[in-house]
Amino acid sequence: MASPTGVKRNANHLTASSTDSKKPKANGSITSFFGAPKAKVKTAEPKSSTPPSSNFNKQKWIASLTPEQAELLRLEIETLDDSWLAQLKDELVTPEFMALKQFLEKEKRSGVKVFPPENEIYSWSRHTPLHTVKAVIIGQDPYHNHNQAHGLAFSVRPPTPAPPSLVNIYTGIKNDYPSFERPPNKGGLLTPWAERGVLMLNTCLTVRAHQAASHSNKGWERLTQKAIDIVARVRSHGVVFLAWGNPAGKRVSSINRQKHCVLQSVHPSPLSASRGFFVNQHFKKCNEWLAERYGADEVIDWSLTSNVKTASPLAAIQSPSVVIEKPKTPMTKGTAPTASEEADRDEPQLTNSLDADEFEDDIDALEALAAAETRD
Repeated sequence: MASPTGVKRNANHLTASSTDSKKPKANGSITSFFGAPKAKVKTAEPKSSTPPSSNFNKQKWIASLTPEQAELLRLEIETLDDSWLAQLKDELVTPEFMALKQFLEKEKRSGVKVFPPENEIYSWSRHTPLHTVKAVIIGQDPYHNHNQAHGLAFSVRPPTPAPPSLVNIYTGIKNDYPSFERPPNKGGLLTPWAERGVLMLNTCLTVRAHQAASHSNKGWERLTQKAIDIVARVRSHGVVFLAWGNPAGKRVSSINRQKHCVLQSVHPSPLSASRGFFVNQHFKKCNEWLAERYGADEVIDWSLTSNVKTASPLAAIQSPSVVIEKPKTPMTKGTAPTASEEADRDEPQLTNSLDADEFEDDIDALEALAAAETRD
């Protein structure tokens, strides 16, 4: 049997060996002693390649609907992206939304033309699933003429040229990123932005043909506000909200600005853009915030052509050559402008408590249609 002294000697020997193994070897590097430095922990990415895990069982939810609900919600079931449906499902079965769907069914049965086409009302959800949202651009009423609205705020399908507000948006990007190139053929299709994580959501999702704001206050506003609130809650590490004009500003009034970046300014419409939109630097500021929070790989590429990317968060603002568009006041065809109209064109005025921005997208639609007719 080994003596206690022997046990102690062996223990000391093991301790010494263990200590010796931790000593830096001759000519060894500091890394060999302390180990490789730990990688810097990065804030959670703003998007993921696959949807987050969800307990939402679509078929089970559909089975829980009454026959009337299932019939009225057929469009939502078939065309609303599942990532959004999982979050909006409770809102869809409220009496308010059911009333909206009944109103839309009545419009359809009466033969009224409604824009955008039915299968594109929720295209925003399919182009920008909830788990991919990095930024939110809030619009108002859809364009109300043919071949314009297709479910993304500010965007129009070719061959319709970009409406005036979108032209001014291009100017704002150009001021932030001089490398930006406007789309060929005066194009206004913004699906590339949507597929890069820019949610372009109108406050109202449908409109009667040629009748501005005809579907406002019917129930869409409640649903789209819910969608905005869902982004703020689910994308909890932070996204950028771009709110142009007073109505859009009201939509983001409750956003937590400690978690999210909220950029507000006047609307890009010709009626108000000269009051600060061109120099608000929102596209650059959006990318600077995303780069700071998530890294340079997660900024928005604002380009709409394949020639060059416009995404560098460090792009310089060319202050001496910033483009400021002259505001334009629409006139009735065949009438000469009065002196007051000429003055209004240079200095847009708000004549009452209702912000003129609220219906500026409708002005864009009329001007776009006129331009298309002139071209044809």
